[in-house]
Amino acid sequence: MSFDRNVRNSRPQSSWTEIWHLWTVIVPRRSINGQLLVGKVWRRHDGRNWIYKKFTEYDSEAA
Repeated sequence: MSFDRNVRNSRPQSSWTEIWHLWTVIVPRRSINGQLLVGKVWRRHDGRNWIYKKFTEYDSEAA
């Protein structure tokens, strides 16, 4: 019986694994002025791991 180690998962991915959602992240370290570091990222699960992307805000009036 052969086993292919390159196959990640035999089950098909769920539809929710393709959806990006906005996630608030709090980094457990303090900034220069003493506040916790807080930010937003896009987050998606690929069926095995979480994938993160940088979230960039923009001014809708300037666009």
